[in-house]
Amino acid sequence: MYKINKIINNNFVCSINENREELIVRGSGIGFQKKIGDFVEEAKIEKVYRMSSETTRNKLQTLVSNIPLEHVEVCTEIIDDIKKNLKKKLNDNIYITLTDHLSFAIERKGMNLEYKNALLWEIKKFYHLEYQMGLHALDVINKRLGIRLIEDEAGFIALHIVNAQLDTDMSDMMKITKLIQDIIEITKNYYQIELNEESLHYERFITHLKYFGQRLFNNKSVKDDDFQLQHMIKTNYSKDYQCAELISKYIKDKFNRDLTGEEMMFITIHLKRITME
Repeated sequence: MYKINKIINNNFVCSINENREELIVRGSGIGFQKKIGDFVEEAKIEKVYRMSSETTRNKLQTLVSNIPLEHVEVCTEIIDDIKKNLKKKLNDNIYITLTDHLSFAIERKGMNLEYKNALLWEIKKFYHLEYQMGLHALDVINKRLGIRLIEDEAGFIALHIVNAQLDTDMSDMMKITKLIQDIIEITKNYYQIELNEESLHYERFITHLKYFGQRLFNNKSVKDDDFQLQHMIKTNYSKDYQCAELISKYIKDKFNRDLTGEEMMFITIHLKRITME
C-alpha cells in the first residue's frame, strides 16, 4: 500500500510504502482529486520509482512536473529495457539524465534543431552494446511517439548508459571516450598494427580504460605496493612497457597526472595480450 505524502501532478505522486520508503509513483490520473494522506489506487499504478537519495528524488519530481507524460513513459520503458538486457547495475540518475536529454531531443526535433554527435564514431567502436541499445531506443520512440530521431542520438543514449554504469557525469564521460581513442591511437602507432576489435582481449582493454578514465577524472588511483611483480612485468615485457610509458607521458602532458607502477603494470599486461593475437 502506498500513502500519498505529496501530489506532484495528476499523474505523479510521492508516496510512503509500508517499509517507510519514500517513492515516486506514476499512473494515469493517480493524483487527480487526491489529497495528502490518501492511499494510491493499486490498479492505477504503472511505475514505482525507487530513488537512492532525496536529491535524486527531488530532481525527478521537478523533471516530471515539466515534461510531457508520454516522454516520461517512453523513456522509462527504454531505461527499464536497458536494465533488463544489460544486467548491470545502473545509477538511478539515468531516469533523470536520459529522460531529460531525450525529452529535449524530441522537442528540438519539432523545431528542426538536432545535435550532431562529434564522438559517434568512437562510441560505435568502444561502446558497441550500448550503442545498439541506443538504436533500439530510437525505434521505441518512433513506434510510441511517431518521431524518428537521427542516429547521433543513439550515440548520446549510449554515453548515458555507460555514464550510469561508471557512476560519473556526462562531461567526464565525453573526456573518457576521447581518452580511450587517444590511447588506442598511441598503441596502434607504436606497434604499427591494426587491433582486432572483435577479440575478448581488446574488449577487456577497453573496459579497463573506461575505469581507468573514471579514476583519472575523479583523482583516484589504484594501490602501488607490489613492486616485485611490477619489476618482473617491466623486465619480461619491455617492448610493451615502453608503449605504456608513451601512454604515461600522454597522461602527464595532457592531464598532469603521474601513473602509479601498478597502473603501468596493468596497462602493460593488456598491451601484451591485445598485440599477441
